[in-house]
Amino acid sequence: MEFDLKANKLIDEIVSVIRSNLDKDKLLEKLDDYHANDIAQSLEYLTKEERLSLYDILGDEWVSEILSYVEEPQQYINELGVEKLADIINEMDSDDAADLLEKVDDSVKEKLRASLDDDVKADIQLINSYDEDEVGSLITTNYICISKTLDIRGAMHELIRQAGDNDNISTIYVVDENGKFSGAIDLKDLIIARQSDTLDSIIIYSYPYFYADEKISESIEKIKDYAEDSLPVLNRNNEIIGIITAQDVVEAVDDEMGEDYAKLAGLTAEEDLQETTAQSIKKRLPWLVILLVLGMGVSAVVGAFENVVAILPIVICFQSLILDMAGNVGTQSLAVTIRVLMDEELTPKDKLKLVFKEAKVGFSNGFLLGILAVIFLGLYVFLYKGYDIKHAFLISLCVGVSLLLAMIVSSLVGTLVPIFFKKIKVDPAVASGPLITTVNDLVAVVIYYGLAWVFLIQTMHIVG
Repeated sequence: MEFDLKANKLIDEIVSVIRSNLDKDKLLEKLDDYHANDIAQSLEYLTKEERLSLYDILGDEWVSEILSYVEEPQQYINELGVEKLADIINEMDSDDAADLLEKVDDSVKEKLRASLDDDVKADIQLINSYDEDEVGSLITTNYICISKTLDIRGAMHELIRQAGDNDNISTIYVVDENGKFSGAIDLKDLIIARQSDTLDSIIIYSYPYFYADEKISESIEKIKDYAEDSLPVLNRNNEIIGIITAQDVVEAVDDEMGEDYAKLAGLTAEEDLQETTAQSIKKRLPWLVILLVLGMGVSAVVGAFENVVAILPIVICFQSLILDMAGNVGTQSLAVTIRVLMDEELTPKDKLKLVFKEAKVGFSNGFLLGILAVIFLGLYVFLYKGYDIKHAFLISLCVGVSLLLAMIVSSLVGTLVPIFFKKIKVDPAVASGPLITTVNDLVAVVIYYGLAWVFLIQTMHIVG
């Protein structure tokens, strides 16, 4: 909430500055104090005329940076016009340009082609040649690359020359005489190097890299582990074709988490406001069919225990309690397991340890909640349902033990199912929350009504 208030305050300030009738130089000086993202958020609060005037004042390079932060740029694309839009795209980083063009209508895209620089078109074509789930789709060509055959003076000269067009300069990438990736140089090391030093002495030859056709989902942990500002991306000839920046990594992690959360909700991809009704139906229907079949199974099991309800109607009062708790516990275990399974180096011993840990957690929580259920439900049945105190607490004991067993089993189901999916090379996130919940409903119904039949009716001979 505090962040939202701060963001809104900045937007109000930016809008006020733009509407303050300052001369161009003063306005540029004022706006230079704000981040491009904040200016991007303020665009929707301006009129079309104010925005068009602002584009002219800021210039194509600054506008290109601002537009790269706009999530829904369609309105601004339409009001810019083809020629102005082309000039702005030519100033963008290649990955941002490719993202923006994805949101442009095909008719406008066709008109843009003639006005885009050849190198921009080549970069965009390169990025689009990779599937959206491959690392190559995230690259930017905004980086510094030098030859290892240079000396320190030559490397500094090349850095200065390339820095005019590329601003990702904190890491300088190095290729050999054949154009193959060799390593990287930290900018600080190059700055403090003496002319008598060799370039070879400051090259990090073990610098991490990715291949462009690697899957993003399989690279997330590796990307996070290195925590570099940027990492090089190579083709299979070991030639550097681009880099992925820290911002790209954050977006990739966010998208991957969004995909997993969507799958946990029983969807095959993250929902989008612009998605058509037919697309939403296509995503959800397969899961709903599976859940319908499982739901009918739960109903059939409940029907098989109708004699229990007929003899002891009070047991139905606590059915939802058992089912809800089993579903909640299973979903918790599922979420924990999916996060753990993201570690590609997880051993069978680690997985077994996770299963035992979740079972212990399920037992401990189930035991504590079971005791509370025995006490409070026993008093409830005795005071409000007219049963004597002995029978009241036998009924609550049945509920408490059922709760304990259901929570243990639900923890195991929520852990073992995604591990099984992982074993058969299926994304464990497809072991979705609704699926786990329905399976646990089935298990909990059997445990609860089975125990009520055996313990309360057959052994203790309690009737309603």
